Amino acid sequence: MGEETNVAGAAATATAVHHIGMSVAGIDDALAFWEAFLGVPARWRTMLDRPYLGRHVGYPGIRIAAAFIDLPGGGTLELLDYQTGKQTLPDATANAGNVHLCLKVEDADTAWRHAVSCGARPIVPDGPVDIDGGPNIGAKVAYLRIHDGITLELFQPARSGA
Repeated sequence: MGEETNVAGAAATATAVHHIGMSVAGIDDALAFWEAFLGVPARWRTMLDRPYLGRHVGYPGIRIAAAFIDLPGGGTLELLDYQTGKQTLPDATANAGNVHLCLKVEDADTAWRHAVSCGARPIVPDGPVDIDGGPNIGAKVAYLRIHDGITLELFQPARSGA
């Protein structure tokens, strides 16, 4: 694994910020602030509950109320209200106030191996998860814990023609 992660360009697999995610205590309260502050309505609001998602975020069977708001200058703010009964979970992305950074990558497997070699702790030990529904069907994603319990998400868009 060490040789693969040190290949020239391995550190440059991220091509852009895909989105910034915020775990919130209540989706309606969060939307009330962000829609008023940014002056735009949410682009999409939904309940996320596909099985791949629970595996990806580390909570099998989870349901997440979600809203997506376009940010000025590009990018997306992803608001996530994990339906956990509002208990606080240790080392958890689901806890209100947790923020994660999602980077768009060309190759999720390579970026995942590189992040692990740099000290990241993967949520799914065998690598990125395939998105099997919704607007990102065919994409690959991975959550990893980095320093200070911060979550880094890697997002590889679906391949064209796949």
